[in-house]
Order: sequence, then C-alpha cells, then structure tokens
Amino acid sequence: MRTLEAYVDVIILRHPETGAAATAARYCQKPIINAGDGTGEHPTQALLDLFTIREELGRLEGLTVTMLGDLKYGRTVHSLARLLALYGAKLNYVSPEILRMPASLIEELKARGVPQQEGSDLEAVLGQTNVLYVTRVQKERFENLDDYEKVRGAYTITTETMSRAPEHMVLMHPLPRVGEIDIQVDHDPRAAYFRQVEYGLYVRMALLAMVLGKA
Repeated sequence: MRTLEAYVDVIILRHPETGAAATAARYCQKPIINAGDGTGEHPTQALLDLFTIREELGRLEGLTVTMLGDLKYGRTVHSLARLLALYGAKLNYVSPEILRMPASLIEELKARGVPQQEGSDLEAVLGQTNVLYVTRVQKERFENLDDYEKVRGAYTITTETMSRAPEHMVLMHPLPRVGEIDIQVDHDPRAAYFRQVEYGLYVRMALLAMVLGKA
C-alpha cells in the first residue's frame, strides 16, 4: 500500500478481509476509499443506494425498507442500514435463518432507536414496504456448498410478487443478480436497479471530487 500510494492520488480498495481498508488507511497518507471489505462494509454502495431512494421516491425520511436475501454476508445492507438509521427508517429483515442480519448490527441500531423486524416471509411485510432491497446469495461466502444449495433459491421476485407490492414502491439490487429477480420484472417501472447503476457513477464522481478537493 505504501508503494502503491506513491503512484496515485487516491486508492480505491476492495479486499476479501473485513477491516482491510481501515488497516490500509493507518499506513497511507493518500486517501483510501473502501470499495468493499469482506463481509463488513460497502460505503460507496450505500451512498449511491441512498441517492437512488431519494431520486426515485423524492424523500429519505420515515421510509419502511425491507432488505431481502443474504443479510449475513451482504456488506451492502450492513452499510445501508446504518445510513438509513439517520433518516428515521423502519427496517424489515427477510432472510433464511442461516443468513440473518448480524446480531451485533441489530443491537447497534436498536440502541439508536431504529425500529427493526426480522422474519423469513416477504409477504408479511411487502404491503407496507417503500423500498425493497434485494441481495444475491453469494456462493463464494459459503464453506459448505450444501448450505448454499439450500438457500440460493429461497426468494425470487417475479411479476406476481410485484403485483402484490405497493404502487409507488421502489425495487433495488446492488447487482449482479443470479436469479433472485426474474428478468420480466425489468419492465416494471418500480425496478430501479439499472438506474441505480447510473446513479452510482455520479455519486462516485462526486465522492472523488470531494476527496481531491475539487468540489
């Protein structure tokens, strides 16, 4: 890292180990942007997710956000949950038992007064959802492939699912998807994941400008 920073103005670091970005930052004088550290955090994704919600719904305050899929290893939901807590969100966690949101994060948000609800049934919360945030089950996170096979198809968002969802809900996904959203859903105006990608370009441009003192 010390050698690399001699060649650049900013280091954008993705690393398989949780906490790697913080470790790198202790040794570098140049700015470090965390682009995902293991199963820990993904701050820039959370920023673009927040921007997406504001662009799609026109507000951030007081929303009910349902997070679906791999909540244990999905670093995007860890970062997003912490950001949404700043805006008075109610958070629903829907996942298989072995992929539940980490208890430490739930306790952290509970101490901040964030309403949270856990379960495995999407239908139980879908009707009250403003933002449905879907994550893929990541095969590479599993040491036991039998466990992966048990949960990889646990949830699939289809046109039928969307027919039961609120009219003004927004459907998001950090991508790539591996079957958890049927491609027919892409035509639904509430499906925001490809617009989410474009918003990410602008958010990350802004972040680089701020870090480099250009903003």
